[in-house]
Amino acid sequence: MDTSQYLEIFLDESKEHIQSLGDQLMVMEQEPENEDAINEIFRAAHSLKGMAGTMGYKRMQRLTHDMEDVFSEVRNGKMKVDSSLIDVLFQALDALEEYLQNIQETTEEGTNDNDSIINELNRFLKNEGKAKEAPPEKEKPSVSTEKNGKWQEIKLGESERHVMTEAVSQGNHVYGLTVYVQETCILKAARAFLVFKALEEFGEIVVSKPVTQDIEDEKFELDFSVYVVTKSPLEDLIDSVSAVSEIESVLGCEIDPDDMQVVHEEKAQMKEEVSTVSDTSAAKVPPASAGGTQPPVTTPAGNSSTAQKKAPGKPVVNRTVRVDIEKLDVLMNLVSELIIAKNSLVSASSNSEMANSAFNEQIEYLESVTTNLHESVMKVRMVPIESVVQKFPRMIRDLNKKLDKKMELYMSGEETELDRTVVDEIGDPLMHLLRNSADHGLEPNDVRVQRGKPEVGSIYLNAYQDGNNVVIEVADDGNGIDVQAIREKAIGRGTITADQAENMTSKEIIDLLFLPSFSTAKEVTEVSGRGVGLDVVKSKIEALGGDVDVKTELGVGSTFSIRLPLTLAIIQALMVEIGDEKYAISLGSIQTIEDIPPSEVKLVQNKEVIQLRGSVIPLVRLNHVLDIESVKNPEDNMVVVIVKKGDSQAGLVVDELMGQQEIVIKSLGKYINCSKIISGATILGDGEVALILDANALI
Repeated sequence: MDTSQYLEIFLDESKEHIQSLGDQLMVMEQEPENEDAINEIFRAAHSLKGMAGTMGYKRMQRLTHDMEDVFSEVRNGKMKVDSSLIDVLFQALDALEEYLQNIQETTEEGTNDNDSIINELNRFLKNEGKAKEAPPEKEKPSVSTEKNGKWQEIKLGESERHVMTEAVSQGNHVYGLTVYVQETCILKAARAFLVFKALEEFGEIVVSKPVTQDIEDEKFELDFSVYVVTKSPLEDLIDSVSAVSEIESVLGCEIDPDDMQVVHEEKAQMKEEVSTVSDTSAAKVPPASAGGTQPPVTTPAGNSSTAQKKAPGKPVVNRTVRVDIEKLDVLMNLVSELIIAKNSLVSASSNSEMANSAFNEQIEYLESVTTNLHESVMKVRMVPIESVVQKFPRMIRDLNKKLDKKMELYMSGEETELDRTVVDEIGDPLMHLLRNSADHGLEPNDVRVQRGKPEVGSIYLNAYQDGNNVVIEVADDGNGIDVQAIREKAIGRGTITADQAENMTSKEIIDLLFLPSFSTAKEVTEVSGRGVGLDVVKSKIEALGGDVDVKTELGVGSTFSIRLPLTLAIIQALMVEIGDEKYAISLGSIQTIEDIPPSEVKLVQNKEVIQLRGSVIPLVRLNHVLDIESVKNPEDNMVVVIVKKGDSQAGLVVDELMGQQEIVIKSLGKYINCSKIISGATILGDGEVALILDANALI
């Protein structure tokens, strides 16, 4: 059997188990007596060990086996959980993640045995688990010399007996083996596969009971039997099979094929007979006294003859499915083309003689279908940000020890959903912000106490949906940002002049921290408590169509707010005309549309502004920004689209409004080095290309 076909499933499920282990270890550190956490940890470790063994990753299996031993002692109440044990277990999780990374890149687990971690785990077993004893060495089985004993007899076809008789005549042995798997085994078919693989290294498996297909389909209880032709001694076969994990016991003896029962029916009937043997009493190993012969060889792993049949459980229906993101991308592109086709029909209906009621009905129906299809696909693509943020509590725990600061992470809104492509990209920016809060934002514990703050610093990670956007906030109750210190440092480094600094607002000064030149200066980090990696955060978030905003109060704390679009593929947009060109503005960033007389435009610091319902809003004349000649009469009222970014607003002056439209965002590609104010393009119904304006960049 080729296990490579299961590699993706193995990687996905292993990552889930490792994440579950990490989460529950965090719980167990705070609540050592939490039985639910302990049981969940044991289950995840046991599953992980079984999966690694099935795939043939011995190092990973060995490490998880030792971890399982530790968890078993904890579960049995023979070992107490303390911080040092949790540290070693987290090191083991890191090692498992390293194995997975290697497997993902090369399909091999690598050569790191992680002996130091395994030795530490065994030290805990020896010192902390007082009742833990080293397992006794397996005794060598004594081989039975009795032939054709009445043991687990498998009915043979003539061809099978002929093969075995010929093998014996050539000096080979024929052994019968009955293998019992542990009652707690989750993947019985996988264990059977490993047993078959071990036996095939010694010789040929002639027949099995049940038949091979039934064993692969797990249509057997706790045991199966095989006849093997080999030149090797029986004890070698038993040792090899016993080495497979989750095998309870192995019974074996040498047999004489001439004395075996033969089934003479046709092949189809013979197959049916052999497959039903496993459900008869012949499938049970008789006690030693039953046949009056020497008992078959058995390993001392346990007595499986008392195993009881379990009533079949209720089938579990899996309501989730893993979908390759590339397949979703193809589906999304198809939806995109459908929407473009709809726009073409809309254009045709308004410009041809076909504009009749029947045609319009079809347009409405197509519009309904495409909208529903779009919403369905988007729901498939949406995933909770939990997959990204669930690793952060562990990171804060590590920083707690590394920085020698007491801190707690409080998270909310983990269930908030974002487009999968966005979720995959926000992990690094969030990690930068959290590390900044822990390393630079929070004061040392003694300083916090002097300032009358709680000794334990607080870091907050909150996520929530706001219209067509998702907002993720990273906040702390630390020192905040020293704006005056940044202003002086910026002047000293020549980033700004003293005159410029006088006219800059606190927000504009703080925005200097997002400059690459600022983030590389160690001194700025020491003065302001911010800077490292913030340019990376800003560029990454802006590449996703989002923006970063900072609020801070010296001595109280800081809040970094990341605003991201729900999706990057299809959006509702307002189509506008500037000169003879068409542009799109995302509806998500539009507040209102105003009709403003030219007389209401005022100048503040040589910049055009308007006053609207108590707010002073700067104007951006798009014809100047885009270098297009306006067709609007300067004396006519202006059409102003009010857009918002966080707390900031701006009025975009356009020539005409075309209306709202659902548009497909197309990337302009790497070959066009366009301004940041252009976030992409879309294809209109008449085939014309319209550029999409980025309101955030314009503000």
